[in-house]
Amino acid sequence: MSRIGKKAVVVPAGVTASVEGQTVKVKGPKGALQAVLADDVSVTMDKNAIKVEPRNATKRARALWGTSRTQIANLVAGVTKGFEERLEINGVGYRAAVQGKQLNLQLGHSHDINYPIPQGIAIATPRPTEIVISGIDKQQVGQVAAEIRSFRPPEPYKGKGVKYADEYIFRKEGKKK
Repeated sequence: MSRIGKKAVVVPAGVTASVEGQTVKVKGPKGALQAVLADDVSVTMDKNAIKVEPRNATKRARALWGTSRTQIANLVAGVTKGFEERLEINGVGYRAAVQGKQLNLQLGHSHDINYPIPQGIAIATPRPTEIVISGIDKQQVGQVAAEIRSFRPPEPYKGKGVKYADEYIFRKEGKKK
């Protein structure tokens, strides 16, 4: 039994939700989102809560039960609060700046990297070594953060590169004479 799947997703005041077959649509103060869930789970709407149940007792249906419930909870959280991811840049001369609809990254390559900011995502650079990515779609915010980090992942010897703000870099000892 899924402990997460058993809980119903409560739809707060100011948010409207509708279930049409396997599609769940949620609209709130920050925008509107929708998700299409797998056929192995059934979704029902009660008053101000969305309930997810497995259609049968297969392993796949049980696995998708909690996942589907969490996806719906992320839709509700996204249209009410939104999501935010913070990145830190470490290294001499490494910096970032937002220029119009592009994020300009100087990460020690022979050229600057111009990353186009996707629709529905807001990127801010409060300091040249900090990037704040925010939006209402948790998957999209995480994907953009992962793409920016992939331009220069942190290395284990000096810790240079782009890392998540809460990420710990396991440091290695350099070679000895």
